[in-house]
Amino acid sequence: MPMQSSLRYSIMIAAACSFGAASALAADTPSTLQQVVVAAQKEFYRGDTPLEQLPQSVDVVSGNLLKVEGITTLNDALSLVSGVAQQNNFGGLWDAYAIRGFAGNENLPSGYLVNGFNWGRGFVGPRDMSDVERIEVVKGPDSALFGRGEPGGTVNIITKKPLFHEQGYAALSGGSYQDYRAEADVTGPLASWLAGRINGAYENSHSFRHTVKWDKYVVTPSLLARIGNRTTLSYELEIIRQAIPFDRGVVGRNDQLGIIPISTFLGEPGNGPTVVHAISHQVGFQHDFRDGWTLQLGLGALKSSLLGTGEDPELAASHNPFLQGGDILARRRRSRNYHSNDVVPRGEISGKISTGPLVHHVLFGADYDHLQLDEALDQYRPPVVTPTTTITQLNGVNIFDPVYGNLPPMKPFTNTLETDEDWGAYAHDQIDFGSKWKLHAGVRYDNFRQSLLDRIAASTSHQSVTAVSPDVGLVFSPIDDVELYASYGKGFRPNTGQDAHGVAFQPEITRSYETGVKFKTSGGWLNGTADVFKTDKTNVLTADPANPGFSLAAGAAESRGVELDLTGRLPAKFSYRLSYAYVDAYFSKAILDPDFGRPLPAGTPLINVPKNSGSLMLMRDFSVGEALVNAGGAVTYVSRELGETGTTFYLPSYTLVKVFGTVDFTRAFQLSAEIDNLFNRTYYANSYAQLWVMPGTPRTFNIKATYRF
Repeated sequence: MPMQSSLRYSIMIAAACSFGAASALAADTPSTLQQVVVAAQKEFYRGDTPLEQLPQSVDVVSGNLLKVEGITTLNDALSLVSGVAQQNNFGGLWDAYAIRGFAGNENLPSGYLVNGFNWGRGFVGPRDMSDVERIEVVKGPDSALFGRGEPGGTVNIITKKPLFHEQGYAALSGGSYQDYRAEADVTGPLASWLAGRINGAYENSHSFRHTVKWDKYVVTPSLLARIGNRTTLSYELEIIRQAIPFDRGVVGRNDQLGIIPISTFLGEPGNGPTVVHAISHQVGFQHDFRDGWTLQLGLGALKSSLLGTGEDPELAASHNPFLQGGDILARRRRSRNYHSNDVVPRGEISGKISTGPLVHHVLFGADYDHLQLDEALDQYRPPVVTPTTTITQLNGVNIFDPVYGNLPPMKPFTNTLETDEDWGAYAHDQIDFGSKWKLHAGVRYDNFRQSLLDRIAASTSHQSVTAVSPDVGLVFSPIDDVELYASYGKGFRPNTGQDAHGVAFQPEITRSYETGVKFKTSGGWLNGTADVFKTDKTNVLTADPANPGFSLAAGAAESRGVELDLTGRLPAKFSYRLSYAYVDAYFSKAILDPDFGRPLPAGTPLINVPKNSGSLMLMRDFSVGEALVNAGGAVTYVSRELGETGTTFYLPSYTLVKVFGTVDFTRAFQLSAEIDNLFNRTYYANSYAQLWVMPGTPRTFNIKATYRF
């Protein structure tokens, strides 16, 4: 079914769900609804082991915290988590981050999960928070559970689920740069055995970036059916459309930023926005057996597309007068027509087994992932600069006085179809040795196959990889509410492509070590985790010195550091959240950079990874007359970070301050406001090269009115 037809059909389903919910809410009687008791919905890959008992650092960002701070994007939510750093976000078109220094494939979004299903590999745009119940960031190796991935950790977004009682809200907000947003969420019973929910958001906003504005909506209807006393069936649909101009940011020169205002747009407004469409389906089946075991089956399907044209500043000095000291910036013009289709069925069974004094929390599962990435790229590249080369030929723009309107024709540059198939089986056991000791052991087997069709070269390459990913961890509780832990894990991530001899690259192999302590106090004044970690990665791609234009899987990288995450309550109704990370991420073996061919000695830092970063939030509840008030502030610090691989160009450190507050005038009506970047600091959030630097947002304010029912 074409994407446009699929969207129309999905919107009809969403509207029907919403209308059905309103009708059923009025039809069912309270006496009937009170008889319904819904069993807890378990998460895949978890079994019955609580997060806090895993021998890993785990950070949870609650939906309530997102609401209090007025956070609506995944990027801002992850800024609250230690060890997470922003990466080049592909002109603002997707979410990209590194956990503990490792970011993955920079040509694709970061591989986060939604309800345990792969999501980030599709083209879904920056993730909205309107349907998010909480965000779980499980640090360290997870390949033994989820399969291929980065060793720094896994981000799993848990969405809001239907409830068997009526509740909802509607909210309108407005703020700086003509930012307008509408958001709503309603849930309740459709029948004594069926609950429904529909939520979503629409946002239209301009930007501090000249000529840049965006428009987006997301709609998420879902159903939860109770089949008997121990069985549930769930369905969730998500529809996304986002229109965002492609924007590579501002430029620096001679390792200096600030030579042009951060508002200067160096693309072409005439290109229009890049449009993202996505539609996903998630189906879940859960049956709880009488002996405490649980069977879970699931199916996830995600279809997405990204279509649009944008300007990329030319990075080769021979093609760019700006890199030769001039004011004219030469630009490549690129048109992208990207599509993805991902289908994931899975099943698992979990429960407890007692063997004498030992209690085993066991989990057995299997999954299959079929992913297709269809990418066509047309390009115009400026010629080598000569004394007679014109600004039109360069597709150029004067950085100090940009004049727009040059839209040169493009030619096909790349056209590929990548097909990935991965089936895996996994088993985990967390063993309780009395009340003091717990041993966690797991293993996963993956069979990964990939084909890459190059339509322009009329060639196809193949690779087939099998991998065994084990992990093991130990937890010791010397006293109540204190747990010491240590863990080790091995993982892999396939490399796409082949070397000069037509041989597929070996996958990246990772090994991760972590030790730490988890603690909590009575009264909740101090809860948290402190950990030390080390991760190494081999088979990192490096340029082939004997065959220019080709790569070898011969590099190595390492990351090590310390993390601290604390939350708690203080006297006088204060509460706080503190996170800090020291991350030292670098190439541990001398290589040639595969993008620029630059020599990178051992010890060269990885791009966009600050060594020191942290945040502190403090807020307080109090009353003013009949109104309940919550007010607070947050400080975020990021140290300097490398802005272009193999150079001395660094993004400077920055400190940002935010204040926020909420007033509940009645149980139903709430007014909230926040001011971001209170002191209007100029900062730069991420980059790929000195000519592709994304500036941070200056001071902004937002006011939001919410009606709950």
